[in-house]
Amino acid sequence: MNSPIRATTTTTPSNSLPAQLEQIGLHALAAEIDDFLARATKQRWSPRQILEHLAQTEAAERAHRSLERRLRLSEIKKFKPMADFNWSWPTKIERDVIERALTLDFLPEARNLILVGTNGLGKTMIAQNICHAAVLAGHSVLFRSAAALLEELHRQTPEGRHRKLRTYANVGLLCVDEVGYLSFDDKSADLLYEVINRRYERKSVILTTNRPFKEWNEVFPNAACIVTLLDRLLHHADVTVIEGDSYRVRESEQETAARRRKK
Repeated sequence: MNSPIRATTTTTPSNSLPAQLEQIGLHALAAEIDDFLARATKQRWSPRQILEHLAQTEAAERAHRSLERRLRLSEIKKFKPMADFNWSWPTKIERDVIERALTLDFLPEARNLILVGTNGLGKTMIAQNICHAAVLAGHSVLFRSAAALLEELHRQTPEGRHRKLRTYANVGLLCVDEVGYLSFDDKSADLLYEVINRRYERKSVILTTNRPFKEWNEVFPNAACIVTLLDRLLHHADVTVIEGDSYRVRESEQETAARRRKK
């Protein structure tokens, strides 16, 4: 009895050298193979030098791709650099605390950084700059508003929520922005507590809020865990208060005045 004929599929390798380099993961070399070979020929690289330059080229490209990926996943989004920050505008600001945080000295100690102040004083801008510095330094970062983080956790299935909590627990630096701008139910307080508790004494948190801690019972009314949440959050933390009038309001007034002058 004749055995059945089995169809076989074979992948014909491309004759294109760049395509073959792409197939084995040498993406940077594939993109500049002609220039690479021209330099090697002109400078008479030895076989060892060729391999060294190849490794350097690929390492640089992979580091660049890794940076782009971490920036994309962080969701820091567009922000102004600290060079644009007007340190003289707030009536109270601890510049030394913020500048020290920008060096990322709090990360190895798993300390938290809490920025407290009313709207329009640059809390989010400062947090974004610190998070960006952490990405550049090779850390994984997640930047989320409190509303987005809690909404994401709320809408998950129990298994999905467990995975998300694990992600929030293990990322190198987590920023929870704008706590206090909206009120949340007691379930949200429990979820935020779970995030903070899982990172406690392991990983750093940056948190910005427009409400003093004594008012957090108004942000999370009827939540039984607020005292414990704040205990975990503040135990190893630098808390810095920024005071003054909204810089955004000032900018808006200046823009309005400038438009009127043009008329």
